Amino acid sequence: MSSRYLLPFIVVAIAASLGSCSSNPTPTSSKIDDQAPAPTATTNPAPTPSQSPSMAQLRARNTKIEPLEAAPKTETSKTVNVTLYTSDTQCQELIPQKVEVPATQPVASAVGKIVAERDTADFSLSGYRVNVKNGVATVDLRLSPQSKRQIASLSSCEQFALFGSVRKTLMSNSQWKIKDVRFTEKGEEIVL
Repeated sequence: MSSRYLLPFIVVAIAASLGSCSSNPTPTSSKIDDQAPAPTATTNPAPTPSQSPSMAQLRARNTKIEPLEAAPKTETSKTVNVTLYTSDTQCQELIPQKVEVPATQPVASAVGKIVAERDTADFSLSGYRVNVKNGVATVDLRLSPQSKRQIASLSSCEQFALFGSVRKTLMSNSQWKIKDVRFTEKGEEIVL
């Protein structure tokens, strides 16, 4: 008796899932044009070929790493110049470069730029938090649930590129008055 009800349910579920896979999302516009005619039911747009996003596009879309606490929105978009230090390809030295970051949270934004560069196919961070107190910056990192590797599995080169870059950047921008940098993962100290 129950299989009689189960079979139609399965057929409907399969049909619904197949129908949702073949539909193309329509682009949305953030600007509303009052003079544009409203689409009518009789309008049949020309079919467009199905376009699958490339892996690079999917990765770019899904790997935005943001601070765990968002900065309050301000009406002005002022920026400040800071020196960001990033590793060379041989992991031998940190190379300085001037970058612009939002003036409202320059420390967290500088850390965010470094963290975003360290995101790879198998190591991914989902967020971070920076707290500066009495000249000590604590950088709390959050590993993405999709990350295949843990922080402890980073090679010495990867550790230098991530932790060395953040430490040098925070301590070298004298306007922040940071004398030491600690790293934690979900509040637990990371031993390097």
